[in-house]
Amino acid sequence: MFERIPIAGMDKRQWLMQRKSGIGGSDAGAICGVNPYSSAMKVFRDKTCEDVEEADNEAIRIGHDLEDYVARRFSEATGLKVRKSNFMYRSIEHPFMIADVDRLVVGEDAGLECKTASAYNADKWADGNIPLHYVMQCYHYMAVTGKRTWYIAAVILGREFTYRKLEWDDALVSRLIAVEEDFWENHVAKGIIPPPDGSRACDEVIAQYFHTAKKETPVELVGFDEKLNRREEILSSIAAMQAEQKQIEQEVKLFMGENQYAASGRYRVSWGNIDSVRLDTQRIKAEKPEVYADYAKPSHYRRFEVKAA
Repeated sequence: MFERIPIAGMDKRQWLMQRKSGIGGSDAGAICGVNPYSSAMKVFRDKTCEDVEEADNEAIRIGHDLEDYVARRFSEATGLKVRKSNFMYRSIEHPFMIADVDRLVVGEDAGLECKTASAYNADKWADGNIPLHYVMQCYHYMAVTGKRTWYIAAVILGREFTYRKLEWDDALVSRLIAVEEDFWENHVAKGIIPPPDGSRACDEVIAQYFHTAKKETPVELVGFDEKLNRREEILSSIAAMQAEQKQIEQEVKLFMGENQYAASGRYRVSWGNIDSVRLDTQRIKAEKPEVYADYAKPSHYRRFEVKAA
């Protein structure tokens, strides 16, 4: 069972506030740790901070603008009619779960998620595959609405149109609900930041929370010696592997000599010419300090360093 929240005529700020009031489909993959572009920590910040601005970039704009087109292509390919719902849905049993769906399928207990993808990500849709965070998104919508089927359709820009059909899975839905409930009850509701996962998204959130160092008094570093020892081992392994990588590249370069291309049955190697022009900022600073001052762009960040005691 679910509650319908009318969104027709709702202004953007109200809609964004509704989205902050629960876990949406696009949050599910991040909370489960399978979204390469987000993290549970990022979702936590989105739900608990006072900001209500929606993320906006070219990829998001393209996806929004092409949603109608993807829905039309799906109808053409399947013969199924789809419609907008004009509602946001909230689970009554699990009120922390909300759903703002792209389309509902007319005459069928099903919904449709519309996606656009770069040609560079075409391999992620090959052989019937679906990016895993999109799978979690669709099952989240099924969990909220109770619908037993969810379609996902995608236009691979400049390449192809494709669609998939996902069916209800009791075990998967139950596990997804449990993970989301744990996240909401033990992190969002209590204001406790989820643990980091090593992703760039976590780096960005930590920088947002702790942008500037304000205290110079050292704090006692308790419980991290083993982890920092492991960090040193990892850095040593990376250095050794990078040296081996560089050696292999040098051997190939010696073999190629003055040739720009080389190929085998498995690999194609290019070692081409690149000309570039870079500003000599040190010279400008020394000889034209007023020009340097006019165009210099200050930056602020925190440097993380680890040294042996």
